[in-house]
Amino acid sequence: MSRTDRDGESDTIRLQKVLARAGLGSRRACEALILAGRVRVDGRAADELGTRVDPATQDIVVDGERISTERAEYHLLNKPQGYLCTNHDPRGRPRVIDLFPGVAARLFTVGRLDEHSQGLLMVTNDGELAHQLIHPRYQVPRFYRVQVAGVPNRDGLKALRDGLQFSDGYFRVHTARKLKTRGKSTFLLLELRQGRNREIRRMMARIGHKVISLERTAFGPLQLGRLKVGQHRRLRPGELDSLRELIDGEASSRGNRRQSRRRSSKVVGRKRRGGSRPRRRR
Repeated sequence: MSRTDRDGESDTIRLQKVLARAGLGSRRACEALILAGRVRVDGRAADELGTRVDPATQDIVVDGERISTERAEYHLLNKPQGYLCTNHDPRGRPRVIDLFPGVAARLFTVGRLDEHSQGLLMVTNDGELAHQLIHPRYQVPRFYRVQVAGVPNRDGLKALRDGLQFSDGYFRVHTARKLKTRGKSTFLLLELRQGRNREIRRMMARIGHKVISLERTAFGPLQLGRLKVGQHRRLRPGELDSLRELIDGEASSRGNRRQSRRRSSKVVGRKRRGGSRPRRRR
């Protein structure tokens, strides 16, 4: 059905990776689709995880629908206020993807900014990379320039850094510092390491300060720079490389930490059993 490693691995890709790139979920979710027998390649069931395919020449169908094998698109957008990050809105409100009328690919946002927020958004059709960038395990830093009513004191900023408990989880900022004051309001620079629903607005309200404006200025290595509100551009090759290096670097660090914990556990286990056996004298 598909070429194997021996038949030319350079021309083929693992099926679950192709499905993830098509926006069907994380690679693990796509593996579940394969194992459930919901995927067919060239008319035949593909229910093995080792299957490799050539998306340029082979017909791939999931639940009876042919998937798109369009080339990967990566865009940086300065999102305006009033636009939604969802691809489907029953009320017909403006959506971020409406700002890309000339792009035929099936785009979606990497993470979300709420309707009343603006700033940097990555927009792509690469489901696998999008899933990795927003997953909490990778701790991708996000920076926000936030204007709030009043002047937060030292205890308030400390509470943001220490973390606040809400009904749907524990929220905290990684760093928080004052930039300037304007009249009866204050501008802050906040760094978060994961995105939650209206997280900043809810934390600021908890310490007694209403958010007046909120703008994301950076996401990992991506910088908003001078990109005007409502405008977008393609990611530069160096920016895309930096995103992938960030993900690969965190995955490597996580693997090293696991190995270190295993070694420590073995050492502790030997000590509890009385240490290693003494060498025999010759």
